[in-house]
Amino acid sequence: MEANDRLFGQPRRGADRSHAQIIHGSPDRRLPVDGKHGCTEEVCRAGMFHSIYGTELFQGFKLPVDRRSEIRDLIGDRAERLAYLNCAMDRASFDRALECGQAPYQIVDRLTGEGVHLNQADFDDLCRVHLYDFLEQVARAQRWDYRRSAYRRMAERLGVDATGAYDMVFTIGVEKSLPR
Repeated sequence: MEANDRLFGQPRRGADRSHAQIIHGSPDRRLPVDGKHGCTEEVCRAGMFHSIYGTELFQGFKLPVDRRSEIRDLIGDRAERLAYLNCAMDRASFDRALECGQAPYQIVDRLTGEGVHLNQADFDDLCRVHLYDFLEQVARAQRWDYRRSAYRRMAERLGVDATGAYDMVFTIGVEKSLPR
């Protein structure tokens, strides 16, 4: 088995099947993250490592950033950069960048304090990683109002598939939160 097919000594989830993130623990509720939805293998790999260095909200298991080269060797340069940016971005700066109409998009790396300029493709793929990560976990976290307008803007930016996934998750969320 090649290094890219193993994740820290364990078989890489999804190594031999189409990538999908399951929402609400139900196999019939899936957010497809494969090539036909704009999520290349590179973006899927970034998505699997979306919080590997910790994020503004998640500080559970994380690797120190001085181990970036190990992750880069495992998933590739661009996938690691997207994963790193998802972890390191100051979310307020990301939300401001969503309002920008054209590249370059500037976000702030909260770990270094430096500005990061992204081209259209990198910004769109960072939106994919960030949006689909949120959609996969929002029901468990019960954070339905957290940056909701920003996530909606990401979905609209990415097109009909992302908007459909966003609408599906939030429709299910509203249904589950209604009194019975």
